Amino acid sequence: MLTLSRINEGAPRPAEAQPKTGGLDVAIAHAFRLLARDPASARAQAEAILEVVPGHPAGRLALGAALLRLGEAAGARDVLGALTRSQPDWGEAHHQLGLALASLRDEGALASFRRAVALAPAQAEAWGSLGDELMLAGAFEAADQAYAQQIRASTDDPELMSAAVAMCDGRLDVAERILRRRLTARPTEVAAIRMLAEIGTRLGEYADAENLLARCLELAPSFNAARHHYAVVLHRQGKAADAAVQVGRLLAADPHNPGYRTLQAAVLAQAGDYQRAIEAYETLLAQCPDQPKGWLSYGHALKTEGRQAESISAYRRAISMAPRFGEAYWSLANLKTVRLNDGDIADMTAQLGQRGLTDDDRLHLHYALGKALEDRADFAQSFAHYQQGAHIRRAQVSYNADETTAQVARTKAVFSHEFMALCAPRSAVEPAPIFIVGLPRSGSTLIEQILSSHSRVEGTMELPEIANIVKKLRQSATADGRAAYPDMVDALEPDALERLGELYLANTQIYRKSGKPLFIDKMPNNFLHVGLIRLILPNARIIDARRHPLATCFSSFKQHFARGQHFSYDLDELGRYYCDYVDLMNHFDTVSPGCIHRVDYERLVDDVEIEVRRLLDYCELPFEPACLRFYENTRAVRTASSEQVRQPIFREGLEHWRSFEPWLDPLKTALAPILGTDRTQGRGAISDP
Repeated sequence: MLTLSRINEGAPRPAEAQPKTGGLDVAIAHAFRLLARDPASARAQAEAILEVVPGHPAGRLALGAALLRLGEAAGARDVLGALTRSQPDWGEAHHQLGLALASLRDEGALASFRRAVALAPAQAEAWGSLGDELMLAGAFEAADQAYAQQIRASTDDPELMSAAVAMCDGRLDVAERILRRRLTARPTEVAAIRMLAEIGTRLGEYADAENLLARCLELAPSFNAARHHYAVVLHRQGKAADAAVQVGRLLAADPHNPGYRTLQAAVLAQAGDYQRAIEAYETLLAQCPDQPKGWLSYGHALKTEGRQAESISAYRRAISMAPRFGEAYWSLANLKTVRLNDGDIADMTAQLGQRGLTDDDRLHLHYALGKALEDRADFAQSFAHYQQGAHIRRAQVSYNADETTAQVARTKAVFSHEFMALCAPRSAVEPAPIFIVGLPRSGSTLIEQILSSHSRVEGTMELPEIANIVKKLRQSATADGRAAYPDMVDALEPDALERLGELYLANTQIYRKSGKPLFIDKMPNNFLHVGLIRLILPNARIIDARRHPLATCFSSFKQHFARGQHFSYDLDELGRYYCDYVDLMNHFDTVSPGCIHRVDYERLVDDVEIEVRRLLDYCELPFEPACLRFYENTRAVRTASSEQVRQPIFREGLEHWRSFEPWLDPLKTALAPILGTDRTQGRGAISDP
C-alpha cells in the first residue's frame, strides 16, 4: 500500500510546491489514503492538487496510481512515464510505472521494477512486484531471490533482519537456526514462519514448507503472499485439489493477477483438466502475450490433448520470443514425430556457442540437438549431445545408487512369502486402480492407451499419491521413533492399512473424469512400493511393463525428464537401477506368484491381439475390439510417448538402440548380472549383444 513515507522517499519537492500551511501535504496524504478504498475519489483529489500546483510530482504519482486502480492502465503509463522522465531517481515512481506496464503486458515492466529496487532497495513492495514479474517470465530462481529481498526489506527487527540477510546471501543453515530460535520464543510470529517456509521450499523440503505455510495462514488468513507460496508448494507436491482451493481464494481477491492465473492453468493441467487449462492459458496469453514460458506451457497442454499442430505453433512462438529458450526446442524434439530442420540445428548450435547461457537452456539444447541428429542418422554426434545434456543434468540432481539397492534389499526382507499372504483381497475395498510399473520408456504408455480404450477403464496419468503416502509413512516413523519405511510397514494395523487405501482412492478422485469403474495409475517408480500397494489396495491390479534392458535404459538416457528419474543421467547408475528393479520384481514373482502381470513389449509388438487378450484376462475385463484400435483413442496423454501411441504399433524402433551400441559399454557392464538370464523379460533369455 502506498503511504506518505513511501511517497516521500526519494521524492523531489520543487520550491514552488512548498506549502505555506501544510495543507498540500494533507491533501496529498488524503489522496493516497483514498487509493485503496475509493480510487475514483483519489483521482479527483489528485487532479485538484495538480490544478493548484501543476506538475507536482506527488500529485502526478497519485494520479497515475489512481488511474491504474481504475483499470486505465494506458493513461497511468502515460502519466507515470512522464513522471519518471522528469524525476528519474524516484524509486516509487518507477515501481508504479512498472505496475502499469505489467498490467499492459509491456516488456518494459521488468526494467522498471529493477530500476525501482535499485533506487529504493528498502521498498518491500517493489521487490515483491519484481518477484511476481520474474515468476511470470519463468525465471524462478531470480524470482526467489527477489522474494527473499522483499522479506529482508519488510523486516525491521534486527534478529529477523539477520535471518533475511543470511537468506539473501544463500546461507540457509544460518537463517534457519536464527528463525527456529526465534519461533521457540515467539511461535505465532507470522513473518518468521513465512521466512522458514521459504527456506524449506528452497531446500526442496516441501512437506515442511506446506505445514509452515498452513500455520501462517491460520494466523493471518489475508496474507496473500503466503497463500500464493502455499499454493505453489502444494502444486509442486502434486496436490492439485488442495492447490486449486488456494488458487481460487487468491483469484477471488485479485481476479486479474497474471501470476495467480498462470498458477491456476498449471494446477488445472496437473489435475488432468486439460480443456479448462487450455482455456486458462488462452485467456492469460491474450492478456500477457509476450511470455515465452506461458506459450511453452500452453503448448504442453495442447500436446497432451492431441492438438499437435497447435502445440508446434505455440512452441515456435516461444522460440521466436526467446531464441535461446532451450526447453522450447526440446519440447518440439520431444514430440518424437517432429523432425527439427536445418535452420533449427544451425540456430541451436549457434546458441550453444553464446556466453551467458543458463545450464537449463544448455542441457535442453543438447537434448534437442541429440534428437535432431539422431533423426539424421548422425549417431556419434547425437550421442555426444545426449551425453553432454545428461552430464549437466546429473550435476543438478541428487541420486545415490547404493541407497536404491539398499531399499530394494530391505523391501525384500520385509515382504516375505508369509507377510504377503496377508494381502488377501478385501471385499470392502473398491477394485478400482490398475497400476502400471517399471522403468520409463518401457512401453507403459502404450499399455495404458490399450487399457484406456476399454469401456470400463479410464486412463489418468503418472499419479503422485503412492509417493505421497510413502512420504507420510516416513514422516510418521521419524516422529514416533520407529523403524524407517519400508521396515515399519509390518507393524501397521489392518485398520491403518485400510485407511491408507481409502486415502489413496479419495485423493486420486480429482483425476477421474469419466465415471468409469476402473482407472490407471501409470507412475513407473511405484515398482518400489508393490508390497505396500498390495497391503493397502489388495484388489488392485499391478502390471509390469518390460522391454529389452538396453533398449529401455538407452531410451531413458536420451530422454530429459521434467522431474524425477534422477537415476537416468548416468549409464552406470541407470544399469544398476534396472538391475535393482528386475531383482525386486523377481522377488515378488517368487513370494506372491501371479500378483503381478508382466507385459513384454517385444511380444506385444509381435502379436498384439494375443497379448491384449492376456492383459484383459488378468484385469478380469471382457475383450473389446477398441483395445486393438487404441490409436483411435482421443484421450489426453501426458508422457513423452503421447504422439507415438496415437499411431498403430510399428516395429522399426525395437532395435534402434543398436545404432548407439559403440558408446554403451558402461551400461552393458552395469547390466551384466541380468543380460542373458531367463527372467529379465517374460519371453525367455536375452543374448548379450
